[in-house]
Amino acid sequence: DFSEEVLFTSHDHEFVATVANRIIEFTPNGVIDRSMTFEEYLEDANVQQQRDQLYESRVELQL
Repeated sequence: DFSEEVLFTSHDHEFVATVANRIIEFTPNGVIDRSMTFEEYLEDANVQQQRDQLYESRVELQL
């Protein structure tokens, strides 16, 4: 058992699902911070609703 904290980012789904027990997502309009597994985070209806709201007002730059 590892009792310390580790902050990491990864594109490896299996790694995140195995290691993470708290998810912090930084969006353009706020932060979502949940103590749950990655799979629970992806499947949680409340998290999805919050993500939709936080990304809804995102403005795309037209170059």
